Amino acid sequence: MPYITHDERTRLDAVTGAIDAAITDKTSAGELNYLVSHLAKAFIAAKGMRYEHLNAAVGALESAKAEFQRRVVAPYEDKKIAENGDVY
Repeated sequence: MPYITHDERTRLDAVTGAIDAAITDKTSAGELNYLVSHLAKAFIAAKGMRYEHLNAAVGALESAKAEFQRRVVAPYEDKKIAENGDVY
């Protein structure tokens, strides 16, 4: 997880508030994919089409996925195993 400084977080939180407002219980997986893809596209537009930047975008997406799996999905699965029993 990219633990960024409070100043960097404050700058970015101005944008994340708008994203939070756009997401509702009606938001589809396709719309979520659109938002994530838009962020990656905007990053490349700002940085330029170079392998270094493409690789950085892919790395950020993969790292965000891995962190989400570790911090959100795995604990949820552990809770469900405790509630319903393990398959293995």
